[in-house]
Amino acid sequence: MLQQYATVDSFVGWQMTRTVACPFTPCLAKLQRPIPQLGSITVFDSAASSYYNGLTVSARRRMTNGLYFRLAYTWAHAIDNGPDALIVGQPTTVQNSYSPASERGSSSTDQRHRLAFSWTAAPRPFHREHQVLKQILNGWRSSGVLTVGSGRPVNARMVGDANGDDNTDNDRLPGVARNSYTGPDYATLDLRISRVVRTIGRVRIEFMAESFNALNRDNKRLAITDDSFQNTAATFVQNTTSVGGKLYPAQFQVTGGFLTPTSAYAPRQVQGSVKVSF
Repeated sequence: MLQQYATVDSFVGWQMTRTVACPFTPCLAKLQRPIPQLGSITVFDSAASSYYNGLTVSARRRMTNGLYFRLAYTWAHAIDNGPDALIVGQPTTVQNSYSPASERGSSSTDQRHRLAFSWTAAPRPFHREHQVLKQILNGWRSSGVLTVGSGRPVNARMVGDANGDDNTDNDRLPGVARNSYTGPDYATLDLRISRVVRTIGRVRIEFMAESFNALNRDNKRLAITDDSFQNTAATFVQNTTSVGGKLYPAQFQVTGGFLTPTSAYAPRQVQGSVKVSF
């Protein structure tokens, strides 16, 4: 039934006239829609594949003499040929729908290195012979989590329609693999200190003070869309250079602020609380 709408014999034809896009004839003309009467067609296809390889090393000390800690390091590489993002209404981010394997690259969730260190300290250094010091210094508990991770992948996208398919949301720098750049790293330290005060009967009151990102590290980040394709930090534009009166359109220029972070994670936050158990 769709054949009655098809007025174009092939996707492309030959262009014999010189233009900016075709400085040396003949060239393949701009893509034509095989059924121009129809708009874009959305297809949901479960065809993407992903691979994950990782190595984790950890060391742990059980709670002994009021001290516990755990150290873990992970090296990993996540690879796929398409993000798992069912975002209805957004155009496809595959450059060539006939070759999804060409999208193979680091996953948008890939993080090559990650280190985590956590600890809890609840010492009780004083006993009956030091009643005053025991009441003041015993019963405190401190804990924390240190997290350090390498940057996540960023896509080298193009402004405009460099591949000529009338979709301005799927253009990547020619010859560059998907998610080939890396964003800023990340590190944060969260701390907690608490003291338990026992009262009459089963009632117990605990005072707590917590700090998130205690060192107030400026964890920069790049604003990336949910489909992991669009961003404002790794963007290129197509340019045309004239040499000897001849036009060469296949020039690509880096925009200002290349790989410059556009936002940041939360700064230091401090909070206090009281917990009553009964």
